[in-house]
Amino acid sequence: MPTLYHAPHSRSTSILVLIEEMGLSDRIDVIDVTVARANGHGGPDPRNPHPEGKVPYLTDGADHVRERGAIIAYLTDQFPEAGFGRPVGHPQRGAFLSWLFYYQGVMEPVLVLDWAKLEHPVLHATFRNLDAVFARLSEALDGQPYLLGDDYSAVDLLLSSPFQWLPEAMPKQPALRAWIARCADRPALKAVMERQRAGLPV
Repeated sequence: MPTLYHAPHSRSTSILVLIEEMGLSDRIDVIDVTVARANGHGGPDPRNPHPEGKVPYLTDGADHVRERGAIIAYLTDQFPEAGFGRPVGHPQRGAFLSWLFYYQGVMEPVLVLDWAKLEHPVLHATFRNLDAVFARLSEALDGQPYLLGDDYSAVDLLLSSPFQWLPEAMPKQPALRAWIARCADRPALKAVMERQRAGLPV
């Protein structure tokens, strides 16, 4: 059975939400571990096999997957019947993978750089800036409620997730704010967040 190593109130929460959305709670073990936090608290957990002590980390037999985009692709490919990915052969397979890689390679670095107030022409040339990221999202959402069309998918979950944690990064564009609100209103997200607030088992 696949095992997810998770730290509450961290990036790995979005993978818990995906598991909830896909109805996989009884098919994936979740082990809570500690991680080093930005405020200096916490630290590596010997129970966590991630080579850098990070989360999320998914193991499946002898195989292992790190990075949220990769874990999302792995789980949605393993369980295509849940309908949250775009399997091989689907006409939106390329778009689905592109959004996952865009998040990991562009959007999250840009958000972190903006939060840290770091500015340099090389950073903007490599990663773009926040305005460019918001423009790309706005373009994708023009005339449709979600990034891939009428239906919510795992890419909406991933790309909207930072704004659940960094409300100060919330875009001003009404269409983006409405999309973020739609994603935040999902019952799976509310259920996971409520369990974490209450300190209940995931």
